[in-house]
Amino acid sequence: MFAFALTLVTLVAEAVGGWISGSLALLADAGHMLVDAGALMFAWLGAYFARRPADALRSFGYARLEVLVGYTNALTQMLLVAWIIYEAVGRFLQPAPILSGMMLAVAMAGLLVNVFVLRVLGGHDHDDLNSAAARLHVIGDLLGSIGAVAAAVLVGQFDWLWADPAISILVSLLILNSAWRLLRRSAHILLEGVPEGIEGDVVKSRLEGDIDGVREIHHVHVWQLSGGQRVATLHARLEDGMPPDAAIARIQAGLRSHFRITHATVQIDTEHCDQAGCNAGPAARLK
Repeated sequence: MFAFALTLVTLVAEAVGGWISGSLALLADAGHMLVDAGALMFAWLGAYFARRPADALRSFGYARLEVLVGYTNALTQMLLVAWIIYEAVGRFLQPAPILSGMMLAVAMAGLLVNVFVLRVLGGHDHDDLNSAAARLHVIGDLLGSIGAVAAAVLVGQFDWLWADPAISILVSLLILNSAWRLLRRSAHILLEGVPEGIEGDVVKSRLEGDIDGVREIHHVHVWQLSGGQRVATLHARLEDGMPPDAAIARIQAGLRSHFRITHATVQIDTEHCDQAGCNAGPAARLK
């Protein structure tokens, strides 16, 4: 919330400064910060609601909100990049005068605020997509401020008016790269894709090899609720005399220690499994 307040104040200053000075780089950074202010607000809301306990309607709770927020933030970044590039092309075709002194002063102030906001946000867990999305936006702001400072110097010292739209496009492409990676990762989780670093055959072979009394593992499904919460379901056939409860406990322990899967549902099968896809063998479907 503190980062949101700082960003909101800075974007107003950059918007006014960009309008008066005629700098697209400042206006682009202000527009970027407008999206970022909303992103920081949504990040806070996502973190707040993700802590709510499960209820009758959402038995897994609200943890996936952080992924939805990350996905939405990535999309808004892409829309912003498209707008900046469109405006920059217009500036190339029709250069406009720029007050480089005002542009430099406002850009420097924005740069300092963005550095401070990053320190306020601090580090984040690699699996926390909500925090990653918020930091992505602020890093984009930081790049935009650096670009605006560079453009102001080039315009002021060499009267290179093209530097303003050129640097705006360069910064936009850097932002686009990060936004695309976040979008792909968030979409993968929302589509219940396999967590990074996990393969179905590996899960099957590891459990069959490490756990005594387990004859076969099949019908394996692994997905994520959010960035750090992995879930699995699987079927197991046991050796004669192996207690089912003990087998389930060992399988769940193996999933936690080897694959960081914290929630697993294990179905014990007898000689035959009638469920569709159950007998896929080594090529068992992984969801």
